[in-house]
Formats: sequence, C-alpha cells, structure tokens
Amino acid sequence: MDIVVIGGGPAGRTASIEAASLGENVTLIERNEVGGTCLNEGCMVVCGLNDVVKFLEDAKNFKNLGIINDDYNFSFNNVTKGVKETINKIIKVLEYETKDAGVKVLKGTAELKNNSVIVNNENIEYDKLIIATGARPFIPEIEGAENAITYKDILNLTEIPEELIIIGSGVIAAEFANIFSHFGSKVHILCRNEFLSVLDNDIKQYVVKHFIPDVIIHENVQTNKIYKNYISINNTEISGKTLFAAGMTPNSEIAANIVGTGERGHIVIDNRMQTSHENIYAAGDVAGKTGNTPISRAEGVIAARNACGIYSEMDYKFIPYAINLYYDVAFLNSDNQDEGMEGYIPGSGGPGSFWRVLEGMTGLTKINVNENRDINNLYSISPSSRTSMAYISKLMREGQKIDNFDDFMEVHPSTDAIYKLIRFFARFE
Repeated sequence: MDIVVIGGGPAGRTASIEAASLGENVTLIERNEVGGTCLNEGCMVVCGLNDVVKFLEDAKNFKNLGIINDDYNFSFNNVTKGVKETINKIIKVLEYETKDAGVKVLKGTAELKNNSVIVNNENIEYDKLIIATGARPFIPEIEGAENAITYKDILNLTEIPEELIIIGSGVIAAEFANIFSHFGSKVHILCRNEFLSVLDNDIKQYVVKHFIPDVIIHENVQTNKIYKNYISINNTEISGKTLFAAGMTPNSEIAANIVGTGERGHIVIDNRMQTSHENIYAAGDVAGKTGNTPISRAEGVIAARNACGIYSEMDYKFIPYAINLYYDVAFLNSDNQDEGMEGYIPGSGGPGSFWRVLEGMTGLTKINVNENRDINNLYSISPSSRTSMAYISKLMREGQKIDNFDDFMEVHPSTDAIYKLIRFFARFE
C-alpha cells in the first residue's frame, strides 16, 4: 500500500516511520527541514536559550554565596549561532533515522489533487494520506502587526532587545519572558485575559515571583496599535520591540475543500485521526487537539496504524505538560474537576536545587484529590518534575489511585516532591 505523509515534524515523521515499520511503501514530503516547529523554531530553541539562562543564574547565585568571583558576560550572536549548529546536527540525525527506517523523503511544497500529491512537478499517487503540516504563529488582527516578530524570528535577532513587549498569556509568552528578562531586556507581557490561566494560582505566583520577577505583567488589556519601537494599549504607550506569542494557526490550507475543518481552521479528526475523507488522516498541530510534541508523536502513530488497517484510538486523558523555565513547571489536569482534598509541599534540596535551599527556592508541588482517591490536578516545580510527571501521567491513565503509591520507591537523591506528597495523601481515608 502506498502511504504519503505531508509534513516532517513530530507527527509526520513518527507516522512515516510507523507506517514503514508495518511494511508499507511510505513517502514523506517536507517543505523545509525535518523536525518541524519544535526542533527548528520552537521547543529546542527555547531549550538552548534557557540552558544559558540557567548557567547565568547559577553563576550569579554562586557569586552571591562567595563560591566564585567572576561575572559572566556572553555573546548573544554566539548563542544563536550555537543553537543553529546544534539544530542542524539533530536534523541530520533525524533525516538518517527516517531514511534508515525505509521512508522515502522528498523536499518540496506539496499540493493535493484527487488521490495524488504533486511535489516538484511529480505526481505521487496514494492509497492513504496523512496530513501533518503543523501550525504557524497566530497573528492577531492589530493595526501595525507587521511591526512585530514571532518565535520564528528569534534566532535571526542580531542583538538582545533593550525592551521587549510580549503579546500573549500562555506557555510561549512565559518562556520567552524568562529568557529575555534574564538576558537583560526590560520585558512587558500583555495579556488579553489572565496570565498563565492553565496553572493553579499558587503555582503561577511562584513562577512570577521566582522565575520572572522583573517582568511587568499586564492582564486584561487590549492592544490598540503596534509601532516599530513601541505599542499603544488603553491609550498608554509602552516602548520596545513587540513579540507575538498568542497561539498558533493550523496550516490546513492544503486540504481546503477536501476535508472538514473547524472554527479555528484545524482539520477535524476523530480519535482514530481520520478526517471526513475515509482515506485521509491528520495528526499534530494541524488537527488542533493540543499543542504538545509528545501528543503529536502519539497521534502520528495512531494515524499510521489506522491508515495501515490496524484499529487504534488516541487517549487524551491525563496529558502531562511543562513550562521550560529555571526549574521545570510540570502539570496535568484530569477531566474530572470535582472538589476534593488539596495540599502542597515545598521541593527538596538535591541535584539542581541544592544551592537554592538557603534562599528557600526549592520549588513547589501541589495536588488535588477527589473523594474517589483519583488525582484531579497535579502541579510540580522542580529540576526533575518534567520527567516525574510523565510517569505519573502513565499511572493515572492505567487507573492507579493515590493509595497505590504508599510503597512507591523513588531514586535518591531526588528534588521532586510529587511522590512524597502523594504518599502523604495515601495515608488519609
């Protein structure tokens, strides 16, 4: 069977490898570079820049403690150059892995026509098609929007902005506010509604106080106009370069009038990743379910299996998320939001947080448990919470209750208080 996958990001690349492993003839079409937004412009860029932030913050703390004497300066141009070089190396690894799995990789812009895809003037017929074309930054309808930049432009900056205005209220806004405020920019965040509404209020306040203390946050504001070096909000002017971090727009135009789309422009799919067309599947950001790279990979696997005739459904329960700051800010929320018992505990001193104990900055973990002994919400701030939350998510999807954690044995030393807090709750009836 001939399967064509359009888009070489996390969803598309994973789908193509899965389909090839099942013995199908797979062609992957990518317009730019494999890896998608996450590798080339998003998550990995944030990781690279935030690693520098962590080093600078640790050096500052060590100097304050009298452990080192040096002040560290850095070259922003060398940082962005190094991030690009690292990304290019990872791209080569991903390309090799994809081709080694038996996938034919074509570079070019795809166009759909009947039961075929046209790329580089070549007509490629398919039995099943998987669309994984991702998404692009959402550009709000604000006068002067052309004067703003997005995450796609970050690595092309030649210098750190003295003043930066971030329009957005979610994870991307928080991550870039953290990076550029520590790089020396005076940062404003403009939120149409509430900043980081995905977080519990105690967790949000910890983030604001400890990770972005110098950032000025404006909630419930409307931007009137964007100029080259300042903006106008509520009849007030704020100077700085503007960065849009206000969400994503699905790249679904390729399938216009071929499959059903929703109000936000996303391709409508069921839990098998099937679209309104029986031979076409979609996965990742273009499907608009959730902006989460591991979920995109999982959707790619589900799409590939169903395209190959293996019935499989996606499970969206207990999805773990994280914000990439000085410490990981990890969280998961269940669909069940019944009122329950709530508690929190400070983080532990250990790898990554030992030298923050004296100032009381070891993180925070908070949990809400319902009367059925299920976890409603779980939030954790620590150097290792990103990893721990993934395993908790797996156990929750398997139906584990807090009582099953009474004899849980974590690896020591650990900075994560998740297991300690859950075991504490397990002792209460």
